[in-house]
Amino acid sequence: MKKLLLATLLGLSLLPIAWAQTTDSGFKIVARIKGLKDTTCVLAHYFGSTQYIPKDTARVDGSGNMVFEGKTHLPEGLFIVVMPKKGYLQLLITADQHFSFETDTTNVIKEMKVTGSKENELFYSYQQQLSKLSEEGQALNVQKKIRNDAVSIAMVNKQLNDLQKQATDYRNQFLKDNPDTFAAKLFKATAEPEVPPAPKAANGRPDSLWVFNYFKQHFWDEFDFSDERFVRTPILQQKVERYIKELTVQVPDSLIKEADFLVGKAIAGKNKEVKYYTIYYITSQYERPKVMGTDGLFVHMFEKYYATGVMTVSDSSTLKSIGERVATLKPNLVGKVMVAPIISDTLRRPIVFQNIKADYTIVFFYSPTCGHCRESAPKIKKFVDDYKGKGVEVVAIAIDQSPEEWKKFIREFKLGNAINGYDYSSRTDYRHQYDVWTTPTVYMLDKNRKIIARNLPVEQIEDFMLFHKRQQATQTAKKSVAVAPASAKASVKK
Repeated sequence: MKKLLLATLLGLSLLPIAWAQTTDSGFKIVARIKGLKDTTCVLAHYFGSTQYIPKDTARVDGSGNMVFEGKTHLPEGLFIVVMPKKGYLQLLITADQHFSFETDTTNVIKEMKVTGSKENELFYSYQQQLSKLSEEGQALNVQKKIRNDAVSIAMVNKQLNDLQKQATDYRNQFLKDNPDTFAAKLFKATAEPEVPPAPKAANGRPDSLWVFNYFKQHFWDEFDFSDERFVRTPILQQKVERYIKELTVQVPDSLIKEADFLVGKAIAGKNKEVKYYTIYYITSQYERPKVMGTDGLFVHMFEKYYATGVMTVSDSSTLKSIGERVATLKPNLVGKVMVAPIISDTLRRPIVFQNIKADYTIVFFYSPTCGHCRESAPKIKKFVDDYKGKGVEVVAIAIDQSPEEWKKFIREFKLGNAINGYDYSSRTDYRHQYDVWTTPTVYMLDKNRKIIARNLPVEQIEDFMLFHKRQQATQTAKKSVAVAPASAKASVKK
């Protein structure tokens, strides 16, 4: 089974105390799967797209027969039957939970026959018809490769277009005939928004930005936020992830705006489970995000939804731990001015952080006995020596060990050109004050000591600094161009 990948401090304990379930006549699913025998199958439902929650097991006899049965009604959603060494098949579990099906492992979809469940009959008849049209399309493409004269290609292209129209007509009719079924909701939710022809941009070409904006604005049109069953499908997680990570600029302001937009839609849907899952998933993705500087969204989600009680949790101690994590992160986010560390040099003279004059200041937190720190030290030395006197300073701060160990490290790796600091009074809690949970930890500050990068790999310090320099130069040039016309007019008037 796959497991949901979660950030260190987040887990299912951040979810509500219980997911809604009903109890009535229970469930009974009778199955026969050809090609399967003398094994055990598992019936489980999705929880997002990366975790499955087992609900029952069934022993398969020598003829492929099995029965899933229980006295409690199953939570509704998209389920899978895991077949050892044969993959899995999907079932819609809705109100009708007494049904049977028969299929073959050689082609589960094509051979599926369902009795007693309208939802599953629709679910598979839709897939079977589209699969049939797809197979015909593949056969035509083979012909296209074999018979590649102009006349044959034109004929095959017409047939392919006819197939595409058949598929579109079938889909539209299916959705029209079964508007309130969960099967139809699933197929609508997974479809891409249809984008109309784009207006022309200034260069005469279709406006690609208009296309993107239209796609994004209509991305959620066919998704029902009021339907709890989507929590137990892969679709909600997949759509949230795509919207936040692919359709949103990965900077805190944009992420916060779009996350609030999604939570607002979930709240408007008036289903607690959908709301809880939307909040939970977004939060879980940005505690330790892949894109540097975007953990501001994690702080925002906690403060706006968890700390205020909009999102209830089952474990108060976990909530407290996350709160402490947020308290550590908040003052150290990209864009914040770094709080000046209290450190002294090797002669015990205070180092006044505010007096460091540099376009870029690299703060290198390390432990003198840390293996990774010792591996990084030669790279830091090279960077220090290469940029000394060029508007760049490196402040190397030992967070532990004795003053003797610290000084020995400086001598061993010849870090005399760095600003070497140590807290002789041991007043600094580097973990909670500077989020230094592993060493080395690297921050990069601009000339105003504002954090522009954190948790930088040592190998990327120079590349990131040069990239930032180019960005700043480009922005300055754009501002100059924007100001120039006004200046020119002023000169003319004189």
